[in-house]
Amino acid sequence: MFDLYTWTTPNGRKVSIMLEELGLPYTAHAIDIEAGAQFAPDFLAISPNNKIPALVDRDTGMALMESGAILLYLAEKTGRFLSREAETRWRTIEWLMWQMAGFGPMLGQAHHFLKYNPGKSDYAEKRYEAEARRLYGVLERRLAGRAYIAGDYSIADIATWPWVSRFAWQGIDLNDYPEIRRWYLDIVDRPAVQRGYHVPGFVNDIPRP
Repeated sequence: MFDLYTWTTPNGRKVSIMLEELGLPYTAHAIDIEAGAQFAPDFLAISPNNKIPALVDRDTGMALMESGAILLYLAEKTGRFLSREAETRWRTIEWLMWQMAGFGPMLGQAHHFLKYNPGKSDYAEKRYEAEARRLYGVLERRLAGRAYIAGDYSIADIATWPWVSRFAWQGIDLNDYPEIRRWYLDIVDRPAVQRGYHVPGFVNDIPRP
């Protein structure tokens, strides 16, 4: 049994989708980041950086913050969604790091300036819209001729897909990226993704291009 501390954000959805894909029992605890719940002392004891998601493995007592670390932990614990074959394994980790270091943070900035604060900074809007398009181009080229990012469906896909699900917030038309569109719609139809997207609660239907 796991305790998942999460909210309805791309980073939070990574872990709930992973847990659903694995079929592992877990209890989801809503951390309302809009109300400041991430600063509560009990949560900070688990996630010192006051960010969701965080996970506690009741079997081992292990508490983890950072979505990428949690995905790696669950993959290692179960032997799923991270190949044991060396090249595929490292390609998966490589693209997981790409998502964590670039795709997620830069799209987060696009959300901030394009959706939540339009008109505040023309420079920032142009910068992050351009960077979003550049990163989508990187992913588009990676997916050309591949069903998934790093071989079979893996934690690289699980980490990246929730960020693409906010394509409208980023000013992105997925019809401009046919390889991403094909990959995105393939993953949308996975039952575990449909369940995990709505943890800890329903906000909206999963966007479709």
